[in-house]
Amino acid sequence: MSAATWGGSDFVGGFGSRRAPALLVVASGHLVSLLILLAICLGAHLALPANHDLLFAALGGFEGALALALFYRALAMGAMGLTAALTGLLTALVPVLFSLFHDGLPNRLTAAGLAIGLAAIWLITHSPSNGSLQKQTATPPAALLLGALAGLGFGTQLILFKLAAAGNILWVMTSARGAGVSAMIMVILVMPPVRPWHGFWLFGILAGSLDTLGNLLYIQTTRLGRLDVAALVCSLYPAGTILLAALVLRECPTRRQFAGMALALAAVALLSF
Repeated sequence: MSAATWGGSDFVGGFGSRRAPALLVVASGHLVSLLILLAICLGAHLALPANHDLLFAALGGFEGALALALFYRALAMGAMGLTAALTGLLTALVPVLFSLFHDGLPNRLTAAGLAIGLAAIWLITHSPSNGSLQKQTATPPAALLLGALAGLGFGTQLILFKLAAAGNILWVMTSARGAGVSAMIMVILVMPPVRPWHGFWLFGILAGSLDTLGNLLYIQTTRLGRLDVAALVCSLYPAGTILLAALVLRECPTRRQFAGMALALAAVALLSF
């Protein structure tokens, strides 16, 4: 469910970014979801979690928002396929490696599922160009570097959310969103969008709501089992984005992406044991 809502969020956000600045779409979604979460927490008189839970969540929200800005910058610098694949792979790989050291080695079925899942993420997110188009959209090293930094940031965010999972998840998410809004405001002040500042609220609110729901589901998932399994399954969200693009925009997935989705199903089946 987390992967599905994250995939829907990316589709809505990407669709809205065709009509409005991407950073404003993300920032507006973060802001509105923060206000909603804050209203729920205060209105329901929910008890505050421990300070370290709020701190881990805030660190995850802050650096995750900065990683998102780096990711958008990387996508704008060159061919998107390789950059997105590298970012997606590192997003899943970082928490997997952390979990191997923290939780110990998994059993053979889980290890096989993790390996197949990483391969699925690469296939789903990487759509290589060909022919003359490849020459025109060659990915510069700077784009790969920024994409790698973004992937490390996203993966670190998943770890920090796991460390904050012991607290009330609504307050944890509120802390993360508050820090994320601060980070997005900093990015916008440093790199203000040049396109018209309108037409982003509707897409931002919907994308932000889905992203927040996905985060809440992910945090709950980490409470039920190993971090590496939770992070990898939830990191399969690009498949949902691709399927929505196929249904709504008639963008047919490539054979490589279909193969990746098949591997993703096999990975989830193995990890479910």
